[in-house]
Amino acid sequence: MAKRDPAQNNAPNRSGAARDRNWRTRFLDHLAESSNVTRSAEHAGVDVSRVYRLRRAQPDFARQWQAALSEGYSHLEMEVLRRLREGNFKTTDNEKFDFANAIRLLSAHRDSATAGQSRERDVSAAEVRASIDRKIEEIRHRMSKARAGEQ
Repeated sequence: MAKRDPAQNNAPNRSGAARDRNWRTRFLDHLAESSNVTRSAEHAGVDVSRVYRLRRAQPDFARQWQAALSEGYSHLEMEVLRRLREGNFKTTDNEKFDFANAIRLLSAHRDSATAGQSRERDVSAAEVRASIDRKIEEIRHRMSKARAGEQ
């Protein structure tokens, strides 16, 4: 009996995207933009269980996944800093940007992002962690200044 590829899905393919060999690229690109595995899998047209299986089965894909998450983390960090610097506190639909949740997300994923960033830039995890801590502290400081200005 032939050995199955662990990345193959047991369910029949629901779309051409699921059969498409480029789903990995679409998944990783979207993951780098969104940092959301579920939405990235949907964007790529595959089941989320399939991407997790592939991550376990293929170390190279796992490294690409970590690099994409690290990039997404950097995007969020830069977005928060940009909004604070420009005084842009509203979203495109005129809602208040949720800085508190953005900072919680950055803090919660600091360690995994630190590991990915240190591998990419060939610096120690402690150096990356210190850099992230400085940026988070800067964001908190700007937020408290902004809140004081609103009162």
